This record gives sequence, structure tokens and C-alpha cells, in this order.
Amino acid sequence: MIPGSGGQTAAKLHRVPPGVRLREALLAALPALVTVALLLVATQPAHQSLLARGDGWSLYAYQGLAQDVQQYQVARLDPALDPAERRDIRDRALSSLHTPAQFAELKAVEGQGDARLAEVRALLERDTPASVAAAARQAVQLNAQAENLANARGQAYLEAFNQMRRALLLTALATGVLSMLLIWRALLLWRSERERRALREARQREALSLASHELRRPLQALLLASDLLRRAETPEQRQHLLGMVEDSALQLASRADLSRLDDLYLDVTLRVAPTDLRRLAERLAGGRVQVRVPAPPVVWPVDPGRVRQILENLIENALKYSAGPVEVAVERAAAPVPGAPPQITVRDHGPGIPAEQRTRLFLPFERGPQGLTPGQGLGLSLARRYARAHGGDVTLEDAPGGGTLARVTLGQPPLIDERRG
Repeated sequence: MIPGSGGQTAAKLHRVPPGVRLREALLAALPALVTVALLLVATQPAHQSLLARGDGWSLYAYQGLAQDVQQYQVARLDPALDPAERRDIRDRALSSLHTPAQFAELKAVEGQGDARLAEVRALLERDTPASVAAAARQAVQLNAQAENLANARGQAYLEAFNQMRRALLLTALATGVLSMLLIWRALLLWRSERERRALREARQREALSLASHELRRPLQALLLASDLLRRAETPEQRQHLLGMVEDSALQLASRADLSRLDDLYLDVTLRVAPTDLRRLAERLAGGRVQVRVPAPPVVWPVDPGRVRQILENLIENALKYSAGPVEVAVERAAAPVPGAPPQITVRDHGPGIPAEQRTRLFLPFERGPQGLTPGQGLGLSLARRYARAHGGDVTLEDAPGGGTLARVTLGQPPLIDERRG
């Protein structure tokens, strides 16, 4: 067991709403409840058949009566039989007739035909040859009626037990299907949870990859500035390099907040403020990077840190895939309409990008046309994500005279409370 896993499981269970816990408990108990209900229904017919038979139900009393009456009839016809023995046989037959309690289900038996126990007693008490013969016939018929009742009860028993057998099979089938459905539901929930966990882990890996990608540039700038600071000869040089160190440190802090990785790189929560786009672009000039800005301020509500990252990624790609100068231009709208958004372009003088490959290059982990330069293929993807979070976009097009022109359009970003985070 993983250390602490029991506590984590208990904590997860504690976070489950009571209604959900009750629902899951009822679902878990559902097969048992269905089984009990179906078994009660299945055994009810057999139970009723047992009750219908009554206590002490037996054919022996009716069979014995028929034998005793017939034996007395034969005794009356035997002249060699002693009169006393003949009376004993008669008394034995009459004694059973005077104790009707031993004839169980008498009313039901008499309902099967015309023979009656009282009629047998009355005929036997007359004690004439004709009455004894009639009593013997009545006793035999009463015994037959009892057998008919027993056979009917037996058929009822058999049908009840057959019904119970069918109901038990149905119960087993219903319980099995219900259990299978609940197991299938549990597997679907498990797979859904596993997919959600995998998605969370993939998002975390993506956020970490993007953070690593974006931390590389300020780290390189910080290392370069600290190295140059050791060899600075004048106070002006040291002051300039200290400014570079401070700016790199601020960039690292804004891009490495582990508590806001989702807001920084995935769901992109902006901290919007009116910003002069000229100042953002001018900070990136140097080396092969040439920056052209208009004379009047170009103020627009943006998240300055994210717009800087857009431009850094586009400039880095342009430097990587071309050998000539990289031109950055901040442009106002072509037609001066109030509220029209500005644009920023980044142009290189490289070989250009075929039109059919441009869409693919904005996918994460896709690299340039040659695929030979180092990198993770995350820059363009992140730049477009930030631009769209601002209500704009990043597009690639052929530059006049050759090369590639990356155009950043800034729309109206959603209003975000700058105090968040």
C-alpha cells in the first residue's frame, strides 16, 4: 500500500456529497433487494398450497374406513363367523365414524362427489344387508373422493413448485443482468475517472513544458547579463546590465508561478492594463532585430507580460529560420476608426513557409519546415493561444519580396480583475 493512501481515500470519500453516497449505496444494495423481492414472489404460490392442505391431512382414515365397512359386509355373509366377532368388526367400523375429527379436510373431500360420511354412519347403524352394502359403496366412493382431492392437491403442489423453479431462474437471470449492468457502470466510471486523470496529467505536462519553454529566454538573458556585469567598466554599463538583470528576474517571476501554471499557459487568465505597445516592442530591439514604431503612443488594453511572450516567440522563430534581419513593426489600423485594434508584425527574410504547412505549425510540438533546428515546437502554439485570449489571433503569410510575415492582431480582451492572483 502507498503510504498515506488510506488517508487520501478517506478524504476523497469525505468530499463526496451525502446524496451521491446514498445513491451509490442503494445501487450497491439493489441486486440483493431485487433478489429478496423476487424470491418472496416466487415462493408465495407454494406457500399458499402448503397452507391449503391443512394440518394432519391424510388418506389413511378414508382408506381405513372403506376397509372396515367392507370387512363387516364380508363378515355378515360368513355364517361360520362367531356373532361376537361380527359385532366387534361392526363396532370397530362404527367407532371410526363416531370420531369425525380424524377425517381431515372432510368438507373438501365431500365436495369432490356425492358420498357423505354421515350417510355411511346412518347406513351402517341400520345394520341390514342392503344398508351395509350401501354403506360399503359410500365408503369406497368417499375414499375415491379423498384420492381425487389428494391428486388435485398434488397437481397444485407440482404447478406451484414449477412456478417457483421458473421464478428462481428468472431471479438468477435478473440478478445476474443487474449485477452485470452495475459492474459495467462501475467500469465506465473507472474508465472515465482514468481518462480525466490522464487529461489532468497531460495538461500538467503541457503546462510544465510551456513553462520550461518560456523560462529559457529570461534565464539565458540573466546569465548573459550577469556574465557581462563582471566585465563592465563604466557605471553606465553596470546600470544598463543591472536593468537587464532586474527585467529578467521579473520575467522569471511572472512565468514561473507554480500556483498559476494553468492560468499562465492553459486556460490563460489575463491581467489587462492599458499599455503602450511601442515600449513593449522597443525592449526587444538589438542584434538582428530591428523595431519600427509610430511616433504617437499606441495604447491598448493588454496583458503586457503575455504580449511580450508573443513577440519573443515570433522573433525567436524568425531568427532561427532566417539569416537576415528580423523586422518588428507596431502598426495602427489601416483606416483610423475609433476603437480599431492595432497590429504588430514580425518579418524575416528567410525561405518562407508553404501555405499548406502554416496551419500545422500552430499545433503543439510541431517544428519548422526543415525540422532540423533545435526546439520543442511550442512557440507558435503559445503565441496564438495568448493572442486569441486577447480576442485576436496570430497568422502567417508571405512577406512582400520574400520571407515570412507573422501578423499579431489584438482584439478586445475580456475584462479581468487585475487584483486576482
